[in-house]
Amino acid sequence: MDFMKKNGKISILVVDDHFVVRAGLSGSINAETDLAVRYEASTGRQALELYRAHKPDIVLMDLRLPDMTGTEATRAIRQEFPSAKIIMLSTYDGVEDIYRALQAGAASYLLKAAQREELLNAIRAVHAGERYVTPTIAAKLAERVSYVDLSAREMDVLRGISDGKSNKEIAAALSITEVTVKLHVRSILSKLQVNDRTQAVTAALQRGILHLA
Repeated sequence: MDFMKKNGKISILVVDDHFVVRAGLSGSINAETDLAVRYEASTGRQALELYRAHKPDIVLMDLRLPDMTGTEATRAIRQEFPSAKIIMLSTYDGVEDIYRALQAGAASYLLKAAQREELLNAIRAVHAGERYVTPTIAAKLAERVSYVDLSAREMDVLRGISDGKSNKEIAAALSITEVTVKLHVRSILSKLQVNDRTQAVTAALQRGILHLA
C-alpha cells in the first residue's frame, strides 16, 4: 500500500512542462496536512506512464504540453483508467478549451490565476467524487450552448485564414477548389457570428478554437 495513502494523504501527480510551475504547485499543496504531491511529469506521455505505475488519487494537468495537449493526455488516461480524477489547470479561458477538457474526462477546469484556496477546494472536491466548476467556468459553458461547431474542413480553412493565406492559397493547400473555400468561409463567418475574416480569427482565439503558436 502507498505510504502516503496509509497516512491519509491524497496523492497527487502534477503535470506541467515548466519546472517553476511544478515547484510552486508542489510547495503550496504540500503545506497541507491531507495532501501530498508525490509525482511530477513534464509531458503527456510521462503523465500516462506515471499514472500507470502509481495511480495517484488526483492529477493536476496543464492544458499546453510539448508532446500533446492536456486534453489529449486526459483522454488517454481516462480511456485506460475510467476512474482517474483529473483537474485541468490552464492560463487559457476560452470556452472551447474548457468544453473539450471536460468532454475528455476532466472533473474540473481551473485557471492558473485561481486563488490557492480554490485549488485546494477543487482537489478535495474532485477526490470526493464531485465535479468542481466555478461560476465563471459555468457561465462560459452556458454561453457555448448557442454555438455551432465547425466541421473538420472548416477548421482547416480557418487555420489557413489565421495564417494569412488567401482563398486561392488555402484551396491549393487543401486540394479543393477556390469556390469550395469561399463556401466554407461563408459558413465559418455565419457559425462564429462575425462579419469578416479578421473577426473570425479573433473570435476563434477568444473562444479557444484556435491558439497562437
